[in-house]
Amino acid sequence: MQRIANLLVLKNDYVLLLKKPRRNWYVAPGGKMNPGESIYDAAVREFTEETGVQPIHPHLKGVYTMVITDSIEKPTKDEWMLYTFLARDLSGTPFEKTAEGILEWHPVESLRTLPMAEGDRTNLLFAAYQSGIQYGTFIYTEEFKLLKEEIQNSLEGDVT
Repeated sequence: MQRIANLLVLKNDYVLLLKKPRRNWYVAPGGKMNPGESIYDAAVREFTEETGVQPIHPHLKGVYTMVITDSIEKPTKDEWMLYTFLARDLSGTPFEKTAEGILEWHPVESLRTLPMAEGDRTNLLFAAYQSGIQYGTFIYTEEFKLLKEEIQNSLEGDVT
């Protein structure tokens, strides 16, 4: 199972997103974790590699299982874990373009409408607007059509 960590920076009501050339979809900068690497270290490393800047005080906002299948009733073809982090500031000036795509600042509300995987929309909107941590499973076709989404939210300080 592949493990992926991404990191969204939200600063002055803008988010830093990476526009990927393959589908022209937007994502939070991130990528594959190395063996033995912590989710925190992976998120910071991947973000820094893809943007050229350091996030300031990132924290975990979501843990997700991503499943690829032909249909809900059929066996899983692929599966990976995604760990989403949020930082409210960064140090430095981001690259404009990298081998991974084009970096752009967008108003945070554009997360509702920019082209992206629907599971990414769910987790990035939560990271930007909600407190606590979100857990979920997204089931996709190989073409990234969302078949099913199961979400649970945990509020910070919730002791019930």
